[in-house]
Amino acid sequence: MVDPAVFPPQLTLSTKILLDFISELNLKNKTLLELGCGSGIISLFARKKGAHVTATDINDKALNNLREASKNNDLKVEVIHSDLFEKISERSFDFIIINPPYYPKDPKNIKEQAWFCGKDFVYFKQLFSQLPHFISEENKTFIILSEDCDLQRISEIAKENRISLNEVQRITKFGETNFIYSTNR
Repeated sequence: MVDPAVFPPQLTLSTKILLDFISELNLKNKTLLELGCGSGIISLFARKKGAHVTATDINDKALNNLREASKNNDLKVEVIHSDLFEKISERSFDFIIINPPYYPKDPKNIKEQAWFCGKDFVYFKQLFSQLPHFISEENKTFIILSEDCDLQRISEIAKENRISLNEVQRITKFGETNFIYSTNR
C-alpha cells in the first residue's frame, strides 16, 4: 500500500533497478540504511534478505505506511523520521542506499520533496556535506541517478565535499538510462 502523498515506486524505474541491484548483494547480518525510504519497499526487501535495516524519511505518511507494511509482513525494520542524517549521528552501516530527488526545482509540499532537490540543488549540498561522516573503507554507499538529472552539477557538488561518484552500473530500460554510483572519499 502506497499513500498518494508518498513517492510511488511502481511509477519509476529507479526502485526496480535498485531492487535488482541489491538482490545481488550479500546482506545477511549486515546493517543497511535506506536514506529517504519513501514506500520502504527497498528496506523491506533488504530485511527479507537478512539485513538489519534502518529506514529514514521526512514524510510521516511514508514512515507510517512502512511501519504497517513491516508489521504485516513480519519484517522488523527500524523506522526513523530524519532529514538526511539528522537523527542518525554516531552510527555506522555496512550499506547505505539512496534514491534521491534530483530535479532542480523547489518542492511545494512533502510529496514533491521526493522528486525535487531544490533549484540550487540544496538536497545534494546537504547530502554530500553530511555523507563523509558515514562513509569509510569498510562500508558501501550506493546512489541511483537518472540521465534526466544534471549529473555534472551533482558530481561537482560531491567533489566540493571531497566525495567521488564511481559508476558501478548503467542500466537502460524503456529508453531511459539510470546509473548506480558508489561513493568514496
